[in-house]
Amino acid sequence: MKETATLYPHAPLHKMQELFYRLAASGLVSPKRFRAPMPVAADRKPSPAFPSLEIVSHCWKYSRMLAYQLSSFVLYPPSKLAVRITVFYAESDAETVALLKFIGEHVIPNLVWNWQPLPEEQLFRRSIGRNRAALVTQADWIWMTDCDIVFHKGCLDSLAEVLLGKTDALVFPQDVLITELLPDSAPMLRDRPALALREIDTNLFHSQPRDRAKGPFQIMHGDVARAIGYCDRIGLYQTPAAHWCKCYEDRAFRWLLETQGTPVNIVNACQIRHVEKGRYRRHSVLSSIRRRIRKKQR
Repeated sequence: MKETATLYPHAPLHKMQELFYRLAASGLVSPKRFRAPMPVAADRKPSPAFPSLEIVSHCWKYSRMLAYQLSSFVLYPPSKLAVRITVFYAESDAETVALLKFIGEHVIPNLVWNWQPLPEEQLFRRSIGRNRAALVTQADWIWMTDCDIVFHKGCLDSLAEVLLGKTDALVFPQDVLITELLPDSAPMLRDRPALALREIDTNLFHSQPRDRAKGPFQIMHGDVARAIGYCDRIGLYQTPAAHWCKCYEDRAFRWLLETQGTPVNIVNACQIRHVEKGRYRRHSVLSSIRRRIRKKQR
């Protein structure tokens, strides 16, 4: 892994590079020159009967969402795999720091908490933390996710079952449970009690099929992760940012792996969808556009 660069100084050049990688990921350019050699399936360790998994999240002033995710590990701990929960956060985010301290006091079988502080400008680009975690993980599999994903009853154990013997570079749940786009006034988002375990109302969720390993549903084989990282050799995606960045690099990541991922049947992987993200620059043009798009979708 190359040392993370300083803040990107040239916005126009940044946009041009972003455009290049988005076009390259459409298949116009071979990915091999942009990544380290990737182990072929025959050289990867088949997933064992009791696999290990690392789950990687980022949280920036989103503890109200992260509380549901971390609570799900405590309320519905895995019994068929060993899980390491890695959360990248900034020490300036007091609410997240308090939540991590609270959750970290829970000792749960088959779970290890791994809190990783980052400077804000590195936290703001998720591929930086994801790359660091991928290169050093000791797990059989590593799941790149977001803090609005809840691993409800049986989710992790069902993953262990469907992975048995697999050597795929990338897998993803073929169906997930999602809410409607919730406004900030929705009880799930509005209610913020003192530090406590949080449970979701599963009646608010409905099934949605997935067709690729996108966003918070990217589960990479550990041997592949250690070999190529997460967009490790694409400098643009390893460059700190002045604000929270929209995560376009997952498309480049699939391009580097030369696969959209293999769908697998995982139960109760839940996503809390919401109109007001809260992590992007408030009152910016892009923030306003994102809000309008989500409201129309809703």
